[in-house]
Amino acid sequence: MDYTLLTMLLKDLVILPLQEIKLELKDEISKNIIKISSKKYNDRVLIVSPLNYEEEEHSIADLPKVGVVAYIKNKIELNNGNIRVTLKGEKRVRVLSYESFSSEIIDAVVTDIELPKLDATKELVIRKKLKETIKKYIDSSPSISNSILKTISEKEDLNFITDVITTFIPITTLKKLNYMQEINSEKRAYSLINDLNLEMNYINLENKIDNNIDNKLRKEQEEFYLKEKLKEIEGMLGLNDTSKKDIKKLYEDAKKLKLEEKTYKKIENEIKKLEGISSSSPEEVIIRNYLDWIFNLPWHNASKENLNSKSVINSLNKSHYGLFKVKERIEDYVNLKNINNEISNPIICLVGPPGIGKTTISKSIASALSREFYKISVGGLNDSTELIGNRRTYLGALPGKIMQGLKRCGTNNPVILIDEVDKMVKDYKGDPASVLLDILDSNQNKYFIDNYIEEPFDLSNVLFILTANNKEDIPYTLYDRLEVIELSSYTSFEKKDIAKKYLISNIMEEFKLSKKITIKDETITYIIDNYTKEAGVRDLTRILKKLITKTITDKKTYSISIEDVIKYLGKGDYLEKREEVKISGVVNALAYTPYGGVVMPLECSIYSGEEDIITTGLPGNILKESVNVSVSYIKEKEYVSNTMFYNHVIHIHFLESAIKKEGPSCGVAITSAILSKLLDVVVSSEIAFTGEISLKGRILPVGGIKEKVISAFNNGIKKIYIPNDNQKDLFNIPDEIINNIEIKLVSDYENIYDDLFRKK
Repeated sequence: MDYTLLTMLLKDLVILPLQEIKLELKDEISKNIIKISSKKYNDRVLIVSPLNYEEEEHSIADLPKVGVVAYIKNKIELNNGNIRVTLKGEKRVRVLSYESFSSEIIDAVVTDIELPKLDATKELVIRKKLKETIKKYIDSSPSISNSILKTISEKEDLNFITDVITTFIPITTLKKLNYMQEINSEKRAYSLINDLNLEMNYINLENKIDNNIDNKLRKEQEEFYLKEKLKEIEGMLGLNDTSKKDIKKLYEDAKKLKLEEKTYKKIENEIKKLEGISSSSPEEVIIRNYLDWIFNLPWHNASKENLNSKSVINSLNKSHYGLFKVKERIEDYVNLKNINNEISNPIICLVGPPGIGKTTISKSIASALSREFYKISVGGLNDSTELIGNRRTYLGALPGKIMQGLKRCGTNNPVILIDEVDKMVKDYKGDPASVLLDILDSNQNKYFIDNYIEEPFDLSNVLFILTANNKEDIPYTLYDRLEVIELSSYTSFEKKDIAKKYLISNIMEEFKLSKKITIKDETITYIIDNYTKEAGVRDLTRILKKLITKTITDKKTYSISIEDVIKYLGKGDYLEKREEVKISGVVNALAYTPYGGVVMPLECSIYSGEEDIITTGLPGNILKESVNVSVSYIKEKEYVSNTMFYNHVIHIHFLESAIKKEGPSCGVAITSAILSKLLDVVVSSEIAFTGEISLKGRILPVGGIKEKVISAFNNGIKKIYIPNDNQKDLFNIPDEIINNIEIKLVSDYENIYDDLFRKK
């Protein structure tokens, strides 16, 4: 299919498919091309390099018939008027014609190139030969990084491999232009093999010449002369035996690391640099800092792991209440490790409200497995170099947090907690989520390269645990590789057990109290019901600490009663029970947030005026649509005369206006609030609703049922209407809640209408 793109000419610069380049555009023509392409051509622009690139001016006849479509990945308008743009080559295309877009801008009619099909066996042989040649080339040239091997090792597309290698190796612009113009990947591969072999011959010849020169200089007289002269120079520079010993020790330490040959040579070269520079040189500090990091990384040092499943689970039960899914997954992991010690570590992501123990259970997992523990918080992180470090050319450069954590742990198999992955930020500084893929994926992290360290480090032994409050906010590319374990809010019964079995004893241990604090069950229940409504136990912990502190300060008997609670804490935030609603138009909706379930009252008022629907209380677009659906449903069913809607305003208000509300789970509650007002029927404050409604009254399933039911129970709700399709979600709710709250499963709103509004 033919299509049109604007043409950008790059002189003395060639871009290939898969290659990414950064340019700072100064001339108005190039800046206009980028702006127009972003708006009208889906961020795509045709990049061509003139065949006679040394000429200053070019005619359309000089332009080649093959170009590369590039994606405008990023652009920033600078204060000086220039545009900094990042272009990424996508594919070669054939140019059918060039035409004038404007007086200065050229557009081109292009078509996709049908790549020639190669014989599979022949392509396999060529691909194998090319990979062997590039590996030999890298091994023969110590100045070339071996990161390209990781990029092409698992690839089978010859087009991909040849373009990556062409981008990577140092060749002239003209030769690179010829590679770009060549459509046939087989021909490109042959040319690359030939060029690489030629370059290796040059390198071998240079090495041979250097060796001959070195041999000639090793004559006895010259050696004696040079040694004597060296002594004089060292004396003049103030170099003593201590510095020689330091260098010698560095060589010995490097050998002890038992690194791969390529990495060892790199370290050896750094030591040679250090040996040849003055101690007063600023570069000396940079090299010593780099070597210090290299020698202190746990390349082969691993802690002995506890693989006794019974011991691990006992340890986790001792430190944490509940969290059975997490404990079960760790038990399965330990059992598999006993069968095959080389299995890949899982990438576990714990999702749930704050305060339920995601961070502390991660630390306990490390302790139970006898591994070191390190925490990295990525909430608000937008700079990917925080994770993978800076290049050594930057002032004050350091490795990323991953390598810092490994150095601090001193082992290559710690448990690393990456906290708040749902709060990462993607902007012009980078995409931390994409960087995390290289860090977490066991297929890639075996050869993880930190920008500062510059050499591959094996992260496959690390057990990564991630945490998030809301799984919907986890970047999809990252979420796809995670093993998500959802953790729910605690019920008041669970909170009481946690307080009795863990919190009080932990506080006593923290305060180093020799005498036991006594708190009766009814006092703990009173505290939970009247002073906390959170999903976790952070508030409960703070309150218990305050009570115990006040008790031991007063130096009375070490027991806390309900009277003491009121005395020390005052009137509880939730001491007043829910008031019985005595007016129509007010109902309770159940909502789910990243911080747990909530009971959200909503109100409906109807008054004379030009027919309109008003929503307030920070509702999102989905909630506003739910209001419109509810009104249309009521009109169609004619539960009331439609004349009641004429010249009337329907006002729906979601209480707690400071919090933005969004999500498809409030349609049933909205419909009930409107009918309550229209029919002047009071709906009890002990009733709550969740579920979305269709135009025909069908009640649709929603998420977060467990969190919503727990929140309703904790808030004194006695009866809940939930969608019939959510019945499966009730099996995860504790029996003490199910047995003490009435749950009505409904599939059509008629069921609710009959229950609440139809006259008996």
